Amino acid sequence: MWCRIVAETTTEHRINDRIRAREVRLVDPDGVQLGIKALPEALAIAKELDLDLVEVAPMANPPVCRIMDFGKFKFDEAQRAKESRRKTVHVGIKEMKYRPKIGPGDFDTKTRQVGKFLNEGHKVKITIMFRGREVYHPEHGKRILDRIAEQMEGIAKIEAEPKLDNRNMIMVLAPDKRARQAAASRTANQHRGQRTPSTNGSEGAEGAEGLAEAAPATEAAPEVPAAESTPIATAEEG
Repeated sequence: MWCRIVAETTTEHRINDRIRAREVRLVDPDGVQLGIKALPEALAIAKELDLDLVEVAPMANPPVCRIMDFGKFKFDEAQRAKESRRKTVHVGIKEMKYRPKIGPGDFDTKTRQVGKFLNEGHKVKITIMFRGREVYHPEHGKRILDRIAEQMEGIAKIEAEPKLDNRNMIMVLAPDKRARQAAASRTANQHRGQRTPSTNGSEGAEGAEGLAEAAPATEAAPEVPAAESTPIATAEEG
């Protein structure tokens, strides 16, 4: 007769009487270490505070146990897990279908939606659907895909180049964070560049006005015609 030993894989914390260690390293509700205590003494301290003794580090030697409100601890743990799931972005592949003879209005509407998907962090599969003899002119589909890629420049990159798949032509776009950051920095630099000349221009205008006001004073200064008569008088004397 034999029995199989199964390793315990549960992540549940042992609490109170379910703790198996003879002694534990005890931590009070405020996080202060109380040292190594015998299990009965640790349980008595937790009971005196009307709280639970929770084994938080079972693999330590001796195991670490903390005195806490286990019900509140479980609630806070569930809330943290819920918040973490909420913040997680589920990246998937969206698909947008075009026809080779699509009109300008439909093209713009669908392409705006493609940009929205990319900004949300999704990859987008662009499918050009051919019907009948349209499949003999794949260049029309390629032209549409090139237009889409051109309009998405700055926010996306081509992850899968256009290729024929039966009666469809497919291209996959993926968000390009680096290109988006570079485009944002270029836009910011352009705005700063547009603001700078206006201030310089006003300073230049003020400087020009100042020079214009100062100019008459410099022209009026040389008024000494008497200096010309003086050399003539000396010549006659000689």
